[in-house]
Order: sequence, then C-alpha cells, then structure tokens
Amino acid sequence: MPAAITMPVQYKDYYEILGVPRTATADEIKKAFRKLARIHHPDVAKNKAAGEIKFKELNEAYEVLSDPEKRQKYDQLGANWEHGAEFNCPRQGARRGGAHFQGGASPFEFSGTGYSDFFEAFFAGAGVHPGGFRSGSFHANDVARAARGHDAEADILVTLEEALRGATRQVTVRRLDADGETERTDTYQVKIPAGVREGKRIRLTGQGGPGRAGGPAGDLFLRVRLAKHPDFQVEGADLHYDVELAPWEAVLGKKVKISTLDGSANLNIKPGTQAGTVLRMRGLGMPEDGGKRGDLLAKVCIEIPATVTAEEKKLWEQLAAKSSFDPRG
Repeated sequence: MPAAITMPVQYKDYYEILGVPRTATADEIKKAFRKLARIHHPDVAKNKAAGEIKFKELNEAYEVLSDPEKRQKYDQLGANWEHGAEFNCPRQGARRGGAHFQGGASPFEFSGTGYSDFFEAFFAGAGVHPGGFRSGSFHANDVARAARGHDAEADILVTLEEALRGATRQVTVRRLDADGETERTDTYQVKIPAGVREGKRIRLTGQGGPGRAGGPAGDLFLRVRLAKHPDFQVEGADLHYDVELAPWEAVLGKKVKISTLDGSANLNIKPGTQAGTVLRMRGLGMPEDGGKRGDLLAKVCIEIPATVTAEEKKLWEQLAAKSSFDPRG
C-alpha cells in the first residue's frame, strides 16, 4: 500500500470572514452572516463576480460555525495552526477536494463546486462508493477479472436562485496518481436543473474511478447542498421568511415590501396583527414536482426600538397612560 501523501491546505479563519470573535454566540454568528450575505449576495453586489466568491466564502464559514459539532472540530483544529499558515493534510484515507479513495488510490480534486480545499479536507460530506474493486486491495487471481471503477461523490454548493431557475456551472476535476501527481484535468459544464432539491445527486456518467481489466469506469456524482440565504429558510418547497415590523405597523396595519426570489412583493399587514402570525404568499416558494411552486411563509416579528429620544419617550408614556390594553389581562 502506498505511503500516505501530504499536501498543503490553506487555513481558513471563519471567524475573521464573518467578522466575529471566537467567543461569539450562535445568534451573533447568524446576525453577522445575514448582514454580510445581504451585502455580497450576487443579485445585489455591485461586482457580481466578486460578490459570488464572497457569498460562497460566507456560506462556508457560516455552515461550519453554525453547526455545534463542526464548530467544535474547527476550534480544536484552529488552536493548533497560526492564521494564514499552510499545513499538510494527509491524502491517504482522508477526504481531499471533495472525494477520496481507500488505500490512497487516485483521489480527485475539484474546483468550481463552491467550497475551498480547507472545507473539503475537513468538513465536506464526500466519499467514494465502491462500484467494483478497490485499488490496492485486489489479489493476483483477480487481475484478469473485469471490474467496474469506483463511484466518486462530492458536494456542490447551489444558491436558491440557481435551484429555482436552473444554471450551468463549470467544474474542474484533477485526477491524481498514488504519488499525488496530476494524471489529467477535465472541465465539465454541469447543468443544475431547475427545482433541484437539497441532497439531489447530479450524475456525470463514466467520470468516476477507472475500471480494471476492461471494466467500465464508475460515475461521478455531485451532491447538491443549498447555500444558506440571508432571508429565507427552505422547508420542502416552501420558503420561510421573518418579516420585521415596528409596533405601530402591527397595530395600525401597513403594506410592506419584502424581498422574494423573483424580486419583491407587497405583503398586506392587517391592523392588529400579532407577533408570530404566519402570512402565506402562494406560489413564491421553490418548484415542486409537477411544475407548481411552493409558498412563501412570512412570520411576523415585532421589533422594539433599543433607544428612543426624549420626545419619543414622552409619546410612549402618553400612550401608556391612555391605553386600556393589558397584555397580561
């Protein structure tokens, strides 16, 4: 069996990317992600190409730091490496570039999937599914027996907009030999179908591990991971959205313009709307099987001003004195 191969991986400071201290709470991490993601989302960024790169970087950082298990693993790793330092990641038996083989056999490296080498080396849920033999494990009497190559699998980060409308992404795959040298590099135009769901696998037939003794090559699968969005959460084909209202807007009613994946829409807030009320906007969610779309579910959140001026305080006091409303009555 070949010796383990090590290769440099650039350390990513996810706390610095989100602009939060290492002591940040889960809520502080979420708020930082949402603030920055709204600025750098490709649909609103002044520089679309740069925004797309930054948005994916923010997603990667948030995916790790918002997951307690991944964050703990990251913190343990980060304590051992200086910021910006390169360190070696063992190739043999480890994930690298989104896919790995047992026994150190011809790993794949990917670019264009939306994840950095650092993330893929330590946090990606990738692997290889043996469709035939495992290199380094067959015996001499198997040499003449044809066997299908491995099926390799990697994650691909897809935005909600790409999942809604469909897209084409350029993905580059480097195939490495047991010594870590490039055997060949292939570039694919990968079609992301409209309506693709989390966990869906896109198959590149015959692009996995090579077969043996004339056997067919395995397949390469790209497993869809939906990028976190600053405003929406996905549940099935429905999108969930928190609509933030001032107290007087909930009391008096208001037409509120909210963002959607299609642009924007007006949401009618009726007078006396309560916190926690969920308003359904039909057909503004993700595609369903059969061509229909799910709904956008807007949950009312009432925001209280953290500070008020002296004049505002006086008005609130007048309202408190005159109002007969008792929230505990």
